[in-house]
Amino acid sequence: MRLLVSAILLIGTVSVVPAHAQTYDPHFPVCLQKYGLCNYIDCSYSSLAQCKASASGRAAQCLTNPFFAHAYQPSRGDRRQYR
Repeated sequence: MRLLVSAILLIGTVSVVPAHAQTYDPHFPVCLQKYGLCNYIDCSYSSLAQCKASASGRAAQCLTNPFFAHAYQPSRGDRRQYR
């Protein structure tokens, strides 16, 4: 009986823990994609120049982050004026 209760608690705990599935961090506008034995994407750069300096001499390239939170900011003409 204790084994059954322990198993149910373990399954409940594992299923409640949130999983981080998004590759791109929405807080930074530029990402570094590295190639090789371990391919990964690191979105922790605030400019292309900063990313290119880090990618220099490595099998990597810089990308603009498609999920950047502040990517679209409407211009003055896009906003409606209410009176």
